[in-house]
Amino acid sequence: MNLYSYSKTPSEYAPRTVGQPHTLDYRCYIEKNGQPLSPFHDIPLYANEQQTILNMVVEIPRWSNAKQEISKDEFLNPIKQDVKKGKLRFVRNCFPHKGYLWNYGAFPRTWEDPNVVHPETKAKGDNDPLDVCEIGELVGYTGQIKQVKVLGVMALLDEEETDWKVIVIDVNDPLAPKLNDVEDVERHLPGLLRATNEWFRIYKIPDGKPENQFAFSGECKNKKYAEEVIRECADAWEKLIKGKTQRGDLSLANVTNQDSPDRVGSQETSQIPKSQNLPPAQIDGSVDKWFFISGAAV
Repeated sequence: MNLYSYSKTPSEYAPRTVGQPHTLDYRCYIEKNGQPLSPFHDIPLYANEQQTILNMVVEIPRWSNAKQEISKDEFLNPIKQDVKKGKLRFVRNCFPHKGYLWNYGAFPRTWEDPNVVHPETKAKGDNDPLDVCEIGELVGYTGQIKQVKVLGVMALLDEEETDWKVIVIDVNDPLAPKLNDVEDVERHLPGLLRATNEWFRIYKIPDGKPENQFAFSGECKNKKYAEEVIRECADAWEKLIKGKTQRGDLSLANVTNQDSPDRVGSQETSQIPKSQNLPPAQIDGSVDKWFFISGAAV
């Protein structure tokens, strides 16, 4: 068993890193059998025919602070570190939490349509792939494609947009057979859902923003509800990739979708630089500072 995966067979997907992590130039592309593809548009959402196992793109490993995400507007949608006012973004450590509490990432081939208002949250989609929190015991790595099963979903309301957070676990995690719905999470991992809710509620406060709000009073909805949200977002993505929905600034370049007007070939993908695997740049020590938030549970 290697450091990052339970599986003894190597993944068909691999990260291709260009530039130094923690710099503006850093990009993590995803390749399959040496060929670059889009983690947004090319990796199948479902990893099995029964649609019980899903592929998840890991953007941010657990315990880390760099806010990394699929770049929606760049060719082949590499993962990059988010930037605000010209500076790289890091999430703060809100005591007692250190960085992200889970392996954080997204479901491929999903899209939260900003043109549609959800009937229960009363807010439009946030124009992103669906966010995923993987709660297994292994720390993942940026660009990893994990096979996961769905357990539940929370609905964050962020600047009048619905920002779903799907709770999942790696199918190969030792606890996976015991976790089949949201109540199992509380039984076997007591406090995790409460900590997840608190983390999303307070993590922007050190940057001078108000605490985030939730739909459903912060309740984590069950697996069935989560699967409905995933299907809705998969349907929205399908319309998007086929050119039936306004794309805005999104890059829809892909290598696998036959019905897509934006499909590209090897001539276009050959422009992606080879993997460099450079060491991370030094980051300011203040990233490790604790922030003590009034009202946070301890």
